[in-house]
Amino acid sequence: SAVYGAKIMKDLGLIPAGYKIMVVGSVQEEDCDGMCWQYIVNKDFQGQEDARSKIEFVVSTEPTDGGIYRGHRGRMEIRVDVKGVSCHGSAPERGDNAIYKMADILQDVRALNESGDGPSNRVKGLVKMLNPEFNPAHYEDAQFLGRGTCTVSQIFYTSPSRCAVADSCAISIDRRMTAGETWDSCLEEIRQLPSVQKYGDDVKVSMYMYDRPAWTGEVYETECFFPTWINKESAAHVQALVDAHHALWGDKRIGHADADPKRDAMHLREGRPLTDKWTFSTNCVSIQGRYGIPCVGFGPGAESQAHAPNEITWKQDLVTCAALYAAVPGLYKPENKTADVTEFRQSLTDNDIK
Repeated sequence: SAVYGAKIMKDLGLIPAGYKIMVVGSVQEEDCDGMCWQYIVNKDFQGQEDARSKIEFVVSTEPTDGGIYRGHRGRMEIRVDVKGVSCHGSAPERGDNAIYKMADILQDVRALNESGDGPSNRVKGLVKMLNPEFNPAHYEDAQFLGRGTCTVSQIFYTSPSRCAVADSCAISIDRRMTAGETWDSCLEEIRQLPSVQKYGDDVKVSMYMYDRPAWTGEVYETECFFPTWINKESAAHVQALVDAHHALWGDKRIGHADADPKRDAMHLREGRPLTDKWTFSTNCVSIQGRYGIPCVGFGPGAESQAHAPNEITWKQDLVTCAALYAAVPGLYKPENKTADVTEFRQSLTDNDIK
């Protein structure tokens, strides 16, 4: 859709004077969202300021269920390591079982995701960030993006054998971050869990780093931190897509209708606002979240189809998106661009992103 959209612009003379249209195909997004754009900004451009001065805005073509998406939650990958002392399994009281310690921590991580934020909650749940009492500066944006979440995605251990006490245990936590949360606040939240405090220096909480080589062998090391981002609905680049959709297709989401619910797009789209947000994460975590380059989403397919068995994309969506992409540059009004359009979490919440 993006390639055909660019071709349509070129063939019909729809590219405004002084502008260049770039179609970017990048790798490793599923492994480390936005890392590819970190490389683009710092290698193909001369860093953040150079990229921001040359890139007016970016349209992400990830699937949007027929909607125009102006933000999504961020995420980070957290590791918790617990130390124990091994001994022979016939006398476990001589050791210190790291798996038992981790069992306590697992229950607190689960409570962090599932509990409420009332005074009776031993662990106040992540839902608290929707509450102005706990998130006065950003609760409205958090209510739009949705609450943060956390879940344990992996567990590891070391033990001399199956007849010995485990001397270490570790878990990975997938942490989704809403407006007002930072990498520091998320790490500190885990460190302050009652069970983590209970085991003191035997527990280490850290953020993963990413350093897997690309297909070329290139390694671009970065933190496994993917910032939250959001635009105002009135932002000029968001409105350009809205205006294009209204002119071409009206003010409602459109898509293929089919008697077979598995092949019907509209049951996923009816009743949902045209301008919305993603549930999952995209390269926009770097494009706008790290670097402040305005970003907006409109792409073929359904979020629920991403990574699903026998995933499908609707052919009608491909045409719809190509047409909208072609119309957007001519409807973009740079005079309506404001300096605070991308001023969001990372500059407001003191994350020291290198």
